Amino acid sequence: MELLVVRHGIAQDRVEFAKTGLEDARRPLTDEGRRKFEKGARGLREVAGGIELLATSFLERATQTADILQEVWDGKLRTVRLHELEPDADPDALLRWLGTQRRRQLVAVVGHEPHLSRLVEHALSGGKSSDFLDLKKGGACLLDLGKSPRAGQARLRWLLTAAQLRRLGR
Repeated sequence: MELLVVRHGIAQDRVEFAKTGLEDARRPLTDEGRRKFEKGARGLREVAGGIELLATSFLERATQTADILQEVWDGKLRTVRLHELEPDADPDALLRWLGTQRRRQLVAVVGHEPHLSRLVEHALSGGKSSDFLDLKKGGACLLDLGKSPRAGQARLRWLLTAAQLRRLGR
């Protein structure tokens, strides 16, 4: 199984959005964030290929990012929302969920920092946190999880910034 890890696109400023009185979970992508991620999503399609399942957190900016991926893949992606992709979720919880999806070749997840970087580090190193990864907004990486998703067993296939993905998506 391969895991495509995608950080949500550029969202409205946290402090400015807080002034609306709405909870942070409802903070959306900016117009610029949408435009940039649409280009990046086309780049992802070039390098990632056939996503069989798309999972996203319940937070608005992640679901909007997943919606853009859905559009770029012509609306053909089965999408689920998971609490295991919340910003403070335990990386092992997502690995356990992925274990229930073992028949799939490629699963994509859209989420948040610091969770995604912790997830990638945990999958690669087995829990030895070294803060070597900081996945920027709109960036993505592809992990090979092998036959059974477990901490410390993954291999990094590639890691691309949002700007690199946009260049690929022209």
